[in-house]
Amino acid sequence: MCLAPPAIAQLDQISSREAVSGLKAALEKGSLAAVAALGRADGFLGNPQVKIPLPESLQRTERLMRSVGMGKQADELIVTLNRAAEAAVPEARSLFLDAVKKMSVQDAKGILTGGNTSATDYFKRTMSEPLRAKFSPIVAESTKKVKLAETYNQYAGQAAKYGLVKGADANLDSYVTQKTLDGLFYMVGEEEKKIRANPVAAGSDIIKKVFGALK
Repeated sequence: MCLAPPAIAQLDQISSREAVSGLKAALEKGSLAAVAALGRADGFLGNPQVKIPLPESLQRTERLMRSVGMGKQADELIVTLNRAAEAAVPEARSLFLDAVKKMSVQDAKGILTGGNTSATDYFKRTMSEPLRAKFSPIVAESTKKVKLAETYNQYAGQAAKYGLVKGADANLDSYVTQKTLDGLFYMVGEEEKKIRANPVAAGSDIIKKVFGALK
């Protein structure tokens, strides 16, 4: 939701330096909280909002595996997907800090007067590809340790030729990397919404001052 005129007037009473400082403090707090929540054991696996399942186009195969007593193997693969994501996410910490530091005054003003996830949208635009480059080798290192992941890639690659698996799902590492990005930005968005809804709880005077003026 964009700001109503009274809220804009309130924000005008705060100096540009304070507004940018408050926003950057909030972005740093929210993004690092999201990284901490996901970059640990069960950060993905234990959170139903971001838990990574098998690709949709292979879920029929998963049901078949379970029906013939191969549920353990299916579970092992799902755990591997999520553990790979959990291992990759901590790499995002330095990129978020760098993105916040480099943010321009114009970017900051646009975010402050934007919607409830305008900061998250900014991160998506500016950080998706650098994060993908950071995450991909970590995901690959995690999945190659499990032979079942190799089997998945072989199967999915063949199935993709016949249209049975979406092209984007044909490589396990690419799929997990994208789902890691999706889960991370989802959590950053949730943190942003919390700060905007209750800036007092953020525990920072500058965040309370700036975001309090927006309410």
